[in-house]
Amino acid sequence: MKIAPIAEIKAHFSAYLKESEKGPIIVTKNGKPVAVLLGVTDEEEIERLVLAYSPKFQAVLARGRQQIQKTGGIAHEDFWKELEAEAE
Repeated sequence: MKIAPIAEIKAHFSAYLKESEKGPIIVTKNGKPVAVLLGVTDEEEIERLVLAYSPKFQAVLARGRQQIQKTGGIAHEDFWKELEAEAE
C-alpha cells in the first residue's frame, strides 16, 4: 500500500492510476488520509464497491439480518422454492 499527497497524485495522475492496479493508494491532504485510489478490474467490482458504500443497501442488509435473528431465517431449499414460485 502506497501513501501520497494530493499534489503528488495530481502531478503524476496517470502513473498513480497504473500503480493502483497493484494495490490501494492512500491520498493525503496536509498529512491526513482523505481518499483511497483503487484499481478496478471489472464492472462487478465497481458494483460491489458502490453497494458497499450505499446507505440504502446497507439498511436493507441490516433489516434482513434483524429478521433472520428474530425468525431464524428459512431453509436453503425453501428459499429457492419461494424464488422459483415468484418467477412463475
